[in-house]
Amino acid sequence: MKYNFIDLFAGAGGLSEGFIKNDFKPIAHIEIDEAACYTLKTRAAFHYLKKKNLSENYNSYLKGEINRVELYKNLPPRIIKSVINKSICVENNEEIFKKIDSKLNNKEVDLIVGGPPCQAYSLAGRARSENNMKKDPRNFLYVQYANYLEKYNPKMFVFENVLGLKSAGGGVYLSNMERLFNKKGYKINIFKVKAENFGVLQKRRRLIIIGWKDDFTPNLPDLENYNSGIISNVDSLFEDLPELQAGTGTDKYSEYITHTNEYLETTKIRNGIDFVTQHIARPHSEQDKLIYKIAVDKWNTSQERLNYNDLPEKLKTHNNTKSFTDRFKIVAGNINASQTVVAHIAKDGHYYIHPNIEQNRSISVREAARLQSFDDDFYFEGVREGANRTAAFKQIGNAVPPLLANTIAKSIKQLL
Repeated sequence: MKYNFIDLFAGAGGLSEGFIKNDFKPIAHIEIDEAACYTLKTRAAFHYLKKKNLSENYNSYLKGEINRVELYKNLPPRIIKSVINKSICVENNEEIFKKIDSKLNNKEVDLIVGGPPCQAYSLAGRARSENNMKKDPRNFLYVQYANYLEKYNPKMFVFENVLGLKSAGGGVYLSNMERLFNKKGYKINIFKVKAENFGVLQKRRRLIIIGWKDDFTPNLPDLENYNSGIISNVDSLFEDLPELQAGTGTDKYSEYITHTNEYLETTKIRNGIDFVTQHIARPHSEQDKLIYKIAVDKWNTSQERLNYNDLPEKLKTHNNTKSFTDRFKIVAGNINASQTVVAHIAKDGHYYIHPNIEQNRSISVREAARLQSFDDDFYFEGVREGANRTAAFKQIGNAVPPLLANTIAKSIKQLL
């Protein structure tokens, strides 16, 4: 038996990926960002064609042999239409409900997953806001999530967000959220999870809320103390990828330079294909590249992070010497978890400098995707087909790591 689910605030589909790989069937993905919706459609093409033993058609797209329109022609219209490019709000909900209902064919919904945009709850977002995000409408998107619980009455739900949700509004939002979910007929358990415990080579802390109908008592997994036993270092993520200089690389096709390794094989990130896409690096100014070399050299010689105040005066461009002094940071290759990959990587790569001083650049799109544990055949789209580095970085930084999602999905499947 396959269970179905609806993905709200779906993003690029990192959370959804874990459930699909555990035989859950997506009824619909709802997402406001147009580029992410193309990513969801392209990933839907991957899963559909793989199921039909037609993966060569998908690989032809990755190699640039066919375009996106030609790829989508391989799909039934129902799959393309299952991705709904709408904001989840009172004004749009009825229209979204109708689209979901047309796909359900009177079936019940087993599961709802998703997490509203986290900027309103994150500590960094509040620090940048004049009013501490108190007036941000995204604070109340959990109300919309609850509306979908009421409408579709799933057996369970999974709600993902940042740790800052616990302290946002002095804890009021989380308390109100729990009361609202209870009112809709659901009990909840809140887990503080560490992505590196799930095999992700990245320090990423998140809240996972699992909710269930209050007419049964599930034997919930202990996500907080979960340990996959997968241990490696960041170098193992990068070692088989071609070396790049700043501003080089290719969007569609690169060959690996070495065989796979134990980590990539265990996690299936390399995923059986013999080429890699989106291994493309952003360009940098000569000044930035000089700073990058200093940061990498400092780590390699003394295992110390660069402090902005220690730079030569000629390389300093900011007068602020008290905050963000770690604004240039290497993704150290010899440790087992990098710093958190966030959406800001779309704006610059200063916080994600490649550990190889000879390459002298920030990490590529594919390297960022691997830090988030996305498979190499996962392609991140832009609104327009072609090079989409900024859109891809944004989607990757906002995503739920698929390896984390995979463990959650296995647990939910057992409970259902």
